[in-house]
Amino acid sequence: MEGGFVSRRPSLDASGVDRRVAASAAGTEIRILGGRLMTASEGLLGPFSPSAAGEQDFVSVLHRSPAETPTSAEADSDYEGLPDGASTSTHMLAGSVAGIMEHCLMYPIDCVKTRMQSLQPEPGARYRSVTDALRQIIRTEGVWRPIRGVNVLAVGAGPAHALYFACYEKIKFSLSDAIHPGANSHFANGAAGCMATVLHDAIMNPAEVVKQRLQMFNSPYRGVLDCMGSLLRREGPASFYRSYTTQLTMNVPFQALHFMTYEYLQELLNPHRQYNPSSHVVSGALAGAVAAAATTPLDVCKTLLNTQEAVHVEAAGGAVGAANGRHISGLGEAFRTVYRMGGVPAFFRGVQPRVIYQMPSTAISWSVYEFFKYVLTKRQHQRRLRGDGDR
Repeated sequence: MEGGFVSRRPSLDASGVDRRVAASAAGTEIRILGGRLMTASEGLLGPFSPSAAGEQDFVSVLHRSPAETPTSAEADSDYEGLPDGASTSTHMLAGSVAGIMEHCLMYPIDCVKTRMQSLQPEPGARYRSVTDALRQIIRTEGVWRPIRGVNVLAVGAGPAHALYFACYEKIKFSLSDAIHPGANSHFANGAAGCMATVLHDAIMNPAEVVKQRLQMFNSPYRGVLDCMGSLLRREGPASFYRSYTTQLTMNVPFQALHFMTYEYLQELLNPHRQYNPSSHVVSGALAGAVAAAATTPLDVCKTLLNTQEAVHVEAAGGAVGAANGRHISGLGEAFRTVYRMGGVPAFFRGVQPRVIYQMPSTAISWSVYEFFKYVLTKRQHQRRLRGDGDR
């Protein structure tokens, strides 16, 4: 994926806090039993049920005042942000699994997207649609051809997403507490996502270059190692990061649109931020589609920088100086090359497979990550309750 996750941490209003304090003083334990907790703007908390003595339920307290101090008897697991005591390895594990599944399950569509973004495709690589492309690739090149290069992407996606989520969660909560204690900060979410993206793309960019070279029609490389060795010998180490700035330029607006759309849809479909798989899938898929369609022109430029396709073809009117062997470098030159070779429509080549790829991809990533958060939160809460019982 291309991706990060934003959690809401709204606070209670004063009347809600007073009500909880008064109930505590009266010796009544107020518990949330899978019911509905209204937001502060609605002016009430409900519905509530008193908890029977000794009853212990796993619950997600999504609305907590900064002044509240959780007690051992209170079920205070914050599902949206993972438990307070969750280690960095927890964030890394959840993110790594989500990233690997996201990229690997949708890899055949990614292969089609790379080919359909070709500025001057060969006759054997001209496709009418995603299904037509998959059918032709399998018929003419073999059943395993659409997943060629998936191993290098899996190797890159694991550590890249692990670092992404660990960095994102740490920076997000640190900045949120500094800027607006106890509440959600959109600035903190955006800043954390940008900083995490820098680390993520630094690891993923070499894998992306090798992956796209292997995905191209009539790729001359026998495999991952042959491709890496050839790139080092002919183009040098810089070839692995030729599209890095373009990747960052694409991912910053992508993540901004992705987060805003996902958060807006979650406000509509899952306003109390409970674990709701269907809302995560729908919100993630639609958010991915919007962000993918809007950033397709940058993705076309990134593909051109990774594959250096224009260096090996003659553009009409000598638009590309391929004869001197000079490689295309930089986002500006990539934009000019795409425009000269195909005009404005060329910037939207492959938009259909890109959207088709991103919708299930982001849906898988969100649902897997949210599921891991839920399971890990529940397990830690149960361990804490057992510890309290032993005492």
